[in-house]
Formats: sequence, C-alpha cells, structure tokens
Amino acid sequence: MEITKFNHACIKVASSNRALLIDPGNQSPLDAALAGVEAILVTHEHADHFDLEPVLRALAANPGLTVHAPVALASTVLAAALAAGVQDAEARIHGVGPGASFEAAGMEISTHGGMHAVIHHSLPGVSNIGYFINRRLFHPGDSYQVPEGIPVHTLLVPAHAPWAKIGETIEFLSIIGAAQNFPIHDGLLNERGLALVDGHLGRVAAERGLDYRRIANGEAVSLDS
Repeated sequence: MEITKFNHACIKVASSNRALLIDPGNQSPLDAALAGVEAILVTHEHADHFDLEPVLRALAANPGLTVHAPVALASTVLAAALAAGVQDAEARIHGVGPGASFEAAGMEISTHGGMHAVIHHSLPGVSNIGYFINRRLFHPGDSYQVPEGIPVHTLLVPAHAPWAKIGETIEFLSIIGAAQNFPIHDGLLNERGLALVDGHLGRVAAERGLDYRRIANGEAVSLDS
C-alpha cells in the first residue's frame, strides 16, 4: 500500500494499481487528488473534508467512481448528483454508518466511530466515520474515538483542529499504538505550529518505540509491512 497526502486531511490510498481518496476537502488540490481514483470515502460533512462541486464533476466524468459517506451527507450528495444528471447516481453513492464492511477500489474497508469530536456545546453535532483500510490503515476523520478490536498498523493522526487538544492527541496516538503514525489535519498551522506539534508527537512516539513522521504534500509514501 502507498499513501499520498494532498494537504490537510485529504489522503489518496493506492494498492495493486488501484486507488481511493479520503476526504476531498476545500483545502486540497482536488483535480490532482481525484485523478485516477475509483472511490471516495468521506468521514464527515465539513467543508475541509468534503467539497461537493469537484466531487460532482468527478462523478460526471468518471462513470466508475463511487462515493461512501455518512448517511445524511450521502443523501445530500445523491440529491445534488441527480439534479446534475450524474449517470447511475443511486447505485454509486452510498450512505454508511459505523460497523459496516465493504470493498472499494479493490480494498477491504470497515467503518468505525460515529460522531465528530465536540467543538462546543452550542454547535450541532455531526456524524463522523473512521475508515480502516486493508486491515492496516486508519483515518479517524475528526474524532479521537479509538476503534476497538482492530490492530492498527498505520494511523493518520489529526494534529490540529478547533476541537483538538495536544494532550488528547498524544493520548490518542499512545492508546492506539500504531507502528507508523503520520500527521494530518494540519492545514491551518504555520511552520512554527507544525514544528511544535511534531515535536510533542514525535517525542511520545519515540518513547513508545513507534515511528512518527510528516508526509510532505504530494509525496507518495509506501507503508511498511
């Protein structure tokens, strides 16, 4: 397996010459990110994780492309796709909840979590789905919910967010204990913020014998076996 980061939380996953994309949001270069993918997995509805118009264009241009998203968001995407005349939209746009299993782009997917982390009690809660891919790679979306009962080899760590606290991020990394850890969700950080987060997470990972490193945007990284 190979992963490529397209800014913030947008990750392309490739395996056996097939590819899917997680969280095509508005902070990412989506024309490049969506090229050659067979499936899109969306963790939740926030714009930094899902940008509707580029996805609709990709669905129209690629009749084999599918979308998997939380149920309410999938309904919104389906309505927009039908209005735009996207071919076979009903068969290609799927609503998923936690506890589901399916195949996408030839990869085995299971879903975990359920809700976005709380930003503030005054804001409405939204669904959030974490995706576990080929029994090794976990993208949690915007959540610290630990996927119980699965051994995570490679964790995509949400490094910064309005809902995040570095101490809780450290605990999330520690509890999961993945051999490989790559930071994501860092599109709002400048170089000083990135260095601060990487310093804390890298130190704790090293103390626990875990690997932690940053993926440069656009860089393809092979996952260790």
